[in-house]
Amino acid sequence: MDVVVDGVRIAYDRAGSGGRPLILVGGLGQMRATDPATRALTTELAGRGFDVVHHDRPGRGDSGDPADGVATLAGEVAAVAALLDELGGRAALYGSSSGGAIALAAATQMPGVDALVLWEVPVGTEGGAEARAWRAGILERAAAGDREAVLRFAMEGMPPEWLDGILGGPDRERYLRIAPTMSADAEALAWAADALADGTLARVTVPTTVLTGTTSWPFLVDAADALADALPGATRAEVPGAAHGWEPADLAEVLAEALG
Repeated sequence: MDVVVDGVRIAYDRAGSGGRPLILVGGLGQMRATDPATRALTTELAGRGFDVVHHDRPGRGDSGDPADGVATLAGEVAAVAALLDELGGRAALYGSSSGGAIALAAATQMPGVDALVLWEVPVGTEGGAEARAWRAGILERAAAGDREAVLRFAMEGMPPEWLDGILGGPDRERYLRIAPTMSADAEALAWAADALADGTLARVTVPTTVLTGTTSWPFLVDAADALADALPGATRAEVPGAAHGWEPADLAEVLAEALG
């Protein structure tokens, strides 16, 4: 299935038509073709009474490239808004990692978001300067046309086996294609860090659940605690998991409980 946003095709899967509307917003390197866990999560949630949309963000997978070639937070929010319209104008959002920052921005910028669930958003707790510098580095390398350099820079500091698996695996070309879109993740995290620092997140009044795994990295726990403190009425919860990952059935169970 697909929807067109400002001339850009956004491809998506949908399962559980008739249930509670829910949009899954992926993180830094996620896309449907290489993300079997989120595909399985979609099925699990449909079986629990949700009408779930799992999309390829602009410039990724089967979706078209941004019109001017630069992925932005505004483009990501526009894609979410179009998918929300496809679901009837109201939906909950689940944001994975940097996708959680996109979901937060959507909740402050458009009507129809009625709940949020955020998984391990790596938001800075001292403002967005670091994320803006990260975005500038991504854009500089993307402009030079070296997509492998973009990936290496964007994933610096992450477990090295992640990058090794991408560059040495069968989906290398898919990941090289999406490398420039990581500028939108960086922009979203910069926005979220600034919003955390300046009180903007107090405008997000929908029910929100902030999740981490039971053995999450400490900086992700700190970020989750800061978000839960800043978002009015937010709750904290854990999902069985380690190293920024989860089992689909475990996360589906927590989401079903959080979203009622």
